[in-house]
Amino acid sequence: MWERIRVILRKEFIQALRDPRMRVLLFLPPMIQLLVFGFAVNLDVDHARIAWMDMDRTPASRELRARFEGSGRFDVVSQPRNETEVHDTLDRAQAQAVIRVLPEFERDLKRGVPAQVQILVDGTNSNTATLVASYAQEVVAAYASGESVERQKVRVLTMSPGAAANLSFLQVDARSRVWFNPDLYSRNYFVPGVIANIIMVVTMMLTALAIVREKEIGTMEQLMVTPMRPIELMLGKTLPFAMVGLVDVALVTTVALLVFHIPFRGSPALLLLCSVLYLLTTLGAGLFLSTISNTQQQAMMANFFFTTPAFMLSGFAFPIHNMPMVVQYLTYLNPLRYFIEIVRGLFLKGVGISVLWPQMAALAVFGVSMITLSALRFHKKLD
Repeated sequence: MWERIRVILRKEFIQALRDPRMRVLLFLPPMIQLLVFGFAVNLDVDHARIAWMDMDRTPASRELRARFEGSGRFDVVSQPRNETEVHDTLDRAQAQAVIRVLPEFERDLKRGVPAQVQILVDGTNSNTATLVASYAQEVVAAYASGESVERQKVRVLTMSPGAAANLSFLQVDARSRVWFNPDLYSRNYFVPGVIANIIMVVTMMLTALAIVREKEIGTMEQLMVTPMRPIELMLGKTLPFAMVGLVDVALVTTVALLVFHIPFRGSPALLLLCSVLYLLTTLGAGLFLSTISNTQQQAMMANFFFTTPAFMLSGFAFPIHNMPMVVQYLTYLNPLRYFIEIVRGLFLKGVGISVLWPQMAALAVFGVSMITLSALRFHKKLD
């Protein structure tokens, strides 16, 4: 049995590496996905372009502007003088926000009444708008806190020593601490998920194409009349691409660590084990696609209609908890969801089997079920 499997394994590797198009499919898609999601797909806002409209023109308003420029997050690109220029700045996307200091800003601060600063944000991109508005509010809040403390100091100094001794000021300093991704880099979130997508796309498509190609060139009938049994043929066709999938995992992980400096806090052995469990599902799906396709074009189209919904419902780019409740329940039928949770847990959190065992169990159930059903259908097609 193993001798026959070894022969077809050798045949598959020779056939795959001999074809230039297959060599491209084996190694180019992983690198393209990694580069796209590592460099191009970036939700971070490091420097926001803002327009500054000072309607007070006092030392207090100029100090507030200095706070914005000194924060390192904002670049003042224009200074509109009226409402028309404000609209024109936002319409032409010259700035992502307009900070407008309203009249009597300094006077209100000195009187102890709320001073008003208006923040107009371009909401075309909701994610960018949320970040820019949050950064601007942080700067204004820090400025207001400083002003409040300064007023308290002045009040104490102007009181008599006896009265000042009876006063106490309670200051609350709230500080947030971010775990797992302290700098909140979006690439740390996206790049680990690329591993799951690469395994799904590469192994499913290559497995389906390898078997359908045998049908197209007429060699499937020759294989059927050999002493090779269906299970041996299935293993010989799927194992090469399982090896390719594991090589791609190692390749993408290495590049993620060396090029993008993504933290990896988990166990490499556990990542390998979970990848094998996930491969059961993707190889089984590719085997199933080969049984319903007669041409390579049909196999590629069927692969597209399978991978696109799986990608959308995986939580790779869109949080599952933001989806409608019915769709959230539907995601539990998506193996890609579980593997993405595993790789992010291993890369960013460094968790182990004690935390990831539910996802691993779900992958094992999906993988065994998919392989069994696909193998039965594959055996029936050969018969």
